[in-house]
Amino acid sequence: MQQNAVALVGRILLSIIFITAGWSKLTALGGTAGYFGSMGLPVPMVAAIIATAVELLGGLAILVGLFTRPAAYILALFCIATAFIAHADFADQNQATHFMKNLSMAGGFLILAAFGPGALSVDARRA
Repeated sequence: MQQNAVALVGRILLSIIFITAGWSKLTALGGTAGYFGSMGLPVPMVAAIIATAVELLGGLAILVGLFTRPAAYILALFCIATAFIAHADFADQNQATHFMKNLSMAGGFLILAAFGPGALSVDARRA
């Protein structure tokens, strides 16, 4: 039972940043698209919608443990992509820190994808 409780706490901690970031993007989609456009991303509104969906829906899926493995793989790829797209200015210590944070979160998601969400999850109830 202890491992399952730890897995639940881990899922909660991994999901918080994505749920809050996704909600922020959803409630300011135009601003998010504008920011993405300023970064030179093509079709910034489409990119904003995709980023919002990945963060919010992926975060919620990880939180409750629903479709955990596919959500974890998607979020791992998302973290790696955003590290290289948005945080690769290594001359800026803040960006370098965010780059490493994203890679660390990707590692956490890959572990979650490999070992699953634990018994305290929707996936376990459906099995």
